[in-house]
Amino acid sequence: MTKNNDKIILGHGSGGKLSHDLINNLFIKHFSNSILSQQSDSAIVDINNSRIAFTTDSFVVDPIFFPGGNIGNIAVAGTINDLAVSGAIPKYLSCGFIIEEGMPFKQLEEIVISMAQDAKKAGVPIVTGDTKVVDKGKCDKVFINTSGIGDLEERNVHISLGDNILPGDKIIINGSIGDHGMAIMAARNELNINTHIESDCAPLNDLIADALSVSDNIRFMRDATRGGLGTVISELVAGSDYGIEVNQDKLTVHDNVRGLCEILGFDPLYVANEGKVVMVVASEDADNVIESMKKSPYGEEASIIGEVSYDHPGMAWLNTSVGGKRVIEMLSGQQLPRIC
Repeated sequence: MTKNNDKIILGHGSGGKLSHDLINNLFIKHFSNSILSQQSDSAIVDINNSRIAFTTDSFVVDPIFFPGGNIGNIAVAGTINDLAVSGAIPKYLSCGFIIEEGMPFKQLEEIVISMAQDAKKAGVPIVTGDTKVVDKGKCDKVFINTSGIGDLEERNVHISLGDNILPGDKIIINGSIGDHGMAIMAARNELNINTHIESDCAPLNDLIADALSVSDNIRFMRDATRGGLGTVISELVAGSDYGIEVNQDKLTVHDNVRGLCEILGFDPLYVANEGKVVMVVASEDADNVIESMKKSPYGEEASIIGEVSYDHPGMAWLNTSVGGKRVIEMLSGQQLPRIC
C-alpha cells in the first residue's frame, strides 16, 4: 500500500501505478517466492517434469451486460488470453460464481450460456467450479472468478519474461485500442451517452498459436487489459537496458472511441482492451506475424506500432502525429474503475 493511503481505493484496481504499489508492497511482500516474483500473466510451474502455465482472474465489470458481450465473455476470454500470451496452449478452465440474492435467473443463465459457447469455440472446456449466493446488497449482481491451466513448451518459456528482447525488434498489436473501456463507459446509464461502441472481448489463443507457428522469434507477449497499451509498454521497458518508441500514427483508434475519449478526458493509450495482444517480435519475422494475424477476425487491423531501441534505456516514447515526442508512463491513479 502506498504511504499516502491507509485504505484501499478504486484506483488500486486500475492496473496502473497504484495497483503495482499494492501488489509489490503487500502481496509480493508477504507471499514472496521465486515463481510469484516473475509477475507474469501466468505462473510457470513444473509438474512431473512438464511445464505448466497457471493463472487466475476475477471479474467485477459494471454493467454486467454491454455492447459486444457480458461479464461471462470477459471471464472466459481473459483467462484464456492470460495463458496464451505466456506462450502456453490453454487446456482447462475453472469458474467460481458469487451471486447476489435476487439476481434474475434468466440473466445468470444468459451469462452461463455465453461462457459455455466461448469456451467451446476456443476449445478450452470449463471442467470445475464453485457457486456462492450472498445476501442482497453484499455483491453487485454477480462476480466471477476463472482460473486456467495450459501446456507450455520449453521453447516458449522466455515469452512471459521478455528476457530475449533486442534493439531493432518490432512492437506489434493485433488491432485497435480502447474499444472495451469506452464500450463499458458508454453503457453506464448515468452517463446517458448515445454512441455505438462494441467491446473487443475475444479469446486470442488461436491467433497467438498461429503467430507462434510462423515465428520462433516472438520475444514477449502481454494482453493490454487494465491500464491499456501504455501501461504494458511502460512495464516492459522499466528498469531495462533498452528503450521503446511507439508511433502514434500507426495506432488504430476508431473514430467513435477517440471521440468519446475526448469528451470524457481519457487517453486511448491507457484505456482497457479485452482482445488485444502486444508482441515484441524480431524484425525479420514481423511481417510474417502480421500476415498470420490478419487471417484471424481478431487480427484484421494488426500493425507494427513501434520498435525497441537502445537510445533511451528504461524509457518509452510516443512519436506523436504532429511531430513531437512524449514519455509513455504507467497509468497513474484511477481512470476507469470496474471495467473487467
